[in-house]
Amino acid sequence: MTIEAKAVFHTAAREVALKTVKLPTLGDDQVLIKAHHSAISPGTEGMIFDGRFPQELAQDATIPSLAGSFAYPFRYGYALVGEVVEVGARVDKSWLARKVFTFHPHQSHAAVALSECLPIPDGLSPLDALFLPNMESAVNFVMDAAPLLGERVLIFGQGVVGLLTCELLARFPLASLITADPVASRRELSKRVGAAQCIDPNDENAWRDLEDCLREGGADGFDLVIELSGNSEALNRAIDMTGFSGRILVGSWYGNKRVDVDLGGHFHRRRIQLLSSQVSTMNPMLSGRWDKHRRIATAWHWLDAIEPARWITHRFRLEQCKQAFDTNAGQKDAALQIIFDYQDD
Repeated sequence: MTIEAKAVFHTAAREVALKTVKLPTLGDDQVLIKAHHSAISPGTEGMIFDGRFPQELAQDATIPSLAGSFAYPFRYGYALVGEVVEVGARVDKSWLARKVFTFHPHQSHAAVALSECLPIPDGLSPLDALFLPNMESAVNFVMDAAPLLGERVLIFGQGVVGLLTCELLARFPLASLITADPVASRRELSKRVGAAQCIDPNDENAWRDLEDCLREGGADGFDLVIELSGNSEALNRAIDMTGFSGRILVGSWYGNKRVDVDLGGHFHRRRIQLLSSQVSTMNPMLSGRWDKHRRIATAWHWLDAIEPARWITHRFRLEQCKQAFDTNAGQKDAALQIIFDYQDD
């Protein structure tokens, strides 16, 4: 039996369209998922929508549903939850009716290998489960940053991933945890989840006050700065605010955007470390004890503890895909997390 699905396609820069696709016959080791919700990644999918992606890269070589290239038209997305409604010949029927997460683009039905399905833990809301990629990223950033007791930490960017990273770091015995974001509502959220202070990165007086406070405490800067804003100007500010032998962890993806970074001043003299962190791989220093499965299990635990579904600000039907992406691109003050609801599809 041929199954049709509705799917969101990027057709040009800042253009998306809903199209009907025919799914292939279900393989013996596959399951058919009826989608309930999917989430737009505010930063990454915002750049994809704008057309700011490197043409030469695969969408994501580590995710089977994103193995294609960035050639229009294409599907993109990696946070979908739903219910297993059909199983292949070699899949145990106990999977039927199970609620699962899969890294898959926005689509009403998806045929995926069983190995690509992650059962949603009992007691965890499917809406909280949508945040699994964000939480896995936050866990990865904290693991790569390796904060020490008593360190001074600064985070740029308090979108969803920034807030999750802040909340995780707030559980550490740090000397201070400061964040920066230009959106007032996000600054308030940041303080609620554990930041001692969240400043407007465009407020020069706030930066001067922060530098004075550090000096009064005998510090020449922060021990650790995490850049999650996607704003290249934050990298230069991070260099200015990092102390001798401090480290800057870059978790943002800049797509095809060129970054003008000042490496001629504090960076050189202060022996600052500039570190790249990306969730698709494990830090080789940790691979003896950690793998993706263990990191995913850790992410599930913290999703249950933090319950980030409260940060969902907008919900759209799939037919409203253009409005959803326009909202993500143009309403940064109001839109924190946008999702699609599929219950009637």
